[in-house]
Amino acid sequence: MSFLRQLILSLAVIAGALFAWITYVPSAVPILDRIGVLTLLGVDPASLQSAPQAGAAQRRGGGASQVLVSPVREEVMTDRVTAIGDGRAHRSVIVRADAVGTITELSATAGTYTEAGTVIARLDNEAETIALERARITLADAQDEAQRLSRLETTGAVTEVRLREAELALRTAELAVRQAEYDLSKRRIDAPISGWLGLIDVEPGDRVAASDVVARITDRSRIVIDFRVPERIINQLRTGGSVEVVPLGLRGTVLQGAISAIDTVVDRASRTLRVQAEVENAADRLRAGMAFSVALSFAGDAVLALEPLSLQWSSGGAFVWAVREGKAARVPVTILQRTADSVLVKADLDPGEPVVTEGVQSLRPGAEVSIADQTEAALRRQADAARGEVTQ
Repeated sequence: MSFLRQLILSLAVIAGALFAWITYVPSAVPILDRIGVLTLLGVDPASLQSAPQAGAAQRRGGGASQVLVSPVREEVMTDRVTAIGDGRAHRSVIVRADAVGTITELSATAGTYTEAGTVIARLDNEAETIALERARITLADAQDEAQRLSRLETTGAVTEVRLREAELALRTAELAVRQAEYDLSKRRIDAPISGWLGLIDVEPGDRVAASDVVARITDRSRIVIDFRVPERIINQLRTGGSVEVVPLGLRGTVLQGAISAIDTVVDRASRTLRVQAEVENAADRLRAGMAFSVALSFAGDAVLALEPLSLQWSSGGAFVWAVREGKAARVPVTILQRTADSVLVKADLDPGEPVVTEGVQSLRPGAEVSIADQTEAALRRQADAARGEVTQ
């Protein structure tokens, strides 16, 4: 019996404490409703809240609750897609030897910017130089013979056949010179494009064969990024469309790029489409092979936008307090998207309708509210903040 009396006494003390809390603390009912205590006890929050609020109003001498409001806005919901892509240089060329020979000279330095046509290396060219000199001598002899026969042609001492033989010899000598010049040019390895010269894996004295790799030149003035996007946004992709690029190795660096190419086939396994984007690399901070986070944003439908402070929560989900005809109305909302300064929702609200952002602690459905002057409230907050700074 003593245990039963102690239990009854404890329950009575708890009930009294809850009653006092609900009576003197306006925010008690929303807190109990949020954590599910009232639902567990089967109590209607409105019935509990009305009596304490009425009593509190009597103690304050009556009157509506003062609140700050913000109008419901309309914003366009953005569909944002993020993907990880690999970067490569705008152009990249592997420089190879065109002939067999021994490297006699390296004219370029690894890691430097090289203009197109710059000599990177030279091969031994003694035989080709001799062949060119021989061809030039033969050409000079053929030219002299053709000129001599041309002078004799007026006297009739030269047959037509002899003239044709001289012209053929001259043409053959000219081609031989061109061939010798071409063979000599192949003993020089030039930069085919302008760009940054990579590491050179050969040294003077090394013997190279035709097609052996000498170096790589990359034009990284622009970086091309390969990435994949889900097939649901295919119809929204456009060449030239803007993308936001963040190098994973340079956190905090946000670059703007543009879509340069779109594939025509969807991968059946991943249901994604390959896309390429280009980003300028004027500062030369990016390198081929880097990983990038690519974000694409597409404008969607217009939806309702609320101030984040107006959003409230209970066991039934998110809701806001709307002011309708001077009274508070509890309106459930469905969150669609969050942005930096607003919450996009679906709710039974109209654009421009006021919703409460401050003073929600004392509200209940149907309670009279008075919208405080926004300017005075802002000045009061500034004064409170200033006092706090002086105290510190």
